[in-house]
Amino acid sequence: MKLLLLEDDDLLAESLVECLRDNGYRTDLATSLHVAGSLMATEQYELAILDLGLPDGSGLALLKQWRQAGHDLPVLILTARDTWEDKVIGLESGADDYLTKPFHDAELIARIMALLRRKSGRLSQQLTQSGVSLDEANRCVRLDDGPWQSLTGTEFLLLRYFMHHPGRVLSKEQLLHQLYALEQDAAAPNLIEVYIARLRRYLGKAIIQTRRGQGYVFVAR
Repeated sequence: MKLLLLEDDDLLAESLVECLRDNGYRTDLATSLHVAGSLMATEQYELAILDLGLPDGSGLALLKQWRQAGHDLPVLILTARDTWEDKVIGLESGADDYLTKPFHDAELIARIMALLRRKSGRLSQQLTQSGVSLDEANRCVRLDDGPWQSLTGTEFLLLRYFMHHPGRVLSKEQLLHQLYALEQDAAAPNLIEVYIARLRRYLGKAIIQTRRGQGYVFVAR
């Protein structure tokens, strides 16, 4: 899954990106409202993390613009503003959660996972679609009642994205964008074919199907 992080503190941003990467999330970093707005207009994100005090304005103003434009992705405010009034204003402006600095990485990850579960309508960390069960905490998968099988980091990221978008045709470009952040070197499109083949070893060929000239679809049943 790809997240958008709006944070202008270089050291904190670097630490956050590393923490998110270690927990299976690819992150695009924006250090200003202008950059964040441009990224939101061109990229697809599952969740956004927003600081409020930016060099070119308030993160709340950008959040309101997103909501008015119909962007319904979960938004977590991450800020040093810790009064109850600030929290009320943030939530009333369209935020889904509010976390104050300083914070523990474990709490941030737990809140992100809770927001994503809420978005998908799940109550647990186990994602189930079409007889496939994905344990997000342990990064392993099983088909129907078969044995659990461990996934590599990239296999996990790819399968999780498919399972969050069942029945939707996803192009190779969309899948690559979810696996790699913007600042990373672009990977060859045939890398997706390699990982699709690996996932089919676990799941069979019927669950992730090829749509010639379009991409791949995780078949919902």
